[in-house]
Amino acid sequence: MQQLTRLIRDIPDWPKPGIVFKDITPLLRDPAGLALAVEMMANPFRGRGIDIVCGAESRGFIFGTAIALALSAGFVPIRKPKKLPFTKHAVEYGLEYGTDTLEVHTDAVTKGQRVLMVDDLLATGGTMRACLDLIDKLGGNIVGITVLIELAFLNGRQCLKPYDNVHAVIRV
Repeated sequence: MQQLTRLIRDIPDWPKPGIVFKDITPLLRDPAGLALAVEMMANPFRGRGIDIVCGAESRGFIFGTAIALALSAGFVPIRKPKKLPFTKHAVEYGLEYGTDTLEVHTDAVTKGQRVLMVDDLLATGGTMRACLDLIDKLGGNIVGITVLIELAFLNGRQCLKPYDNVHAVIRV
């Protein structure tokens, strides 16, 4: 855990004053750190029959594809608007300073497929909640949620209920 924590850089007042951004780019460039992060995120879900790993744009793509490979599962990207070429479902969600939208192809997950949700960070839970809602619309069976970093003081897990199988490698 300390090895990973040392590879995450704090950037104060970014993207706005009062926010301390957790910059994972030093971890991503470190082969051992990246491999350890992926293993620690994937391990609780080994042997759980995961069919699909879903990751939100953009850092969820980085960890999601690697975790999908580690679990011998497929990967589904959840994207920002106007990025997907096929028919899609969309969910609008609230941010601290406005709203945003996420989209997924309507055929990305089939009913009953076992899905693992992935992102780099769980803060207020808004982005992950939107992802969960999209996969629910498709009929996916959400087995769990895994993140590298959880900012526990923001109580993002509360937003994810009734999903309580949330795994965070690092809790701040």
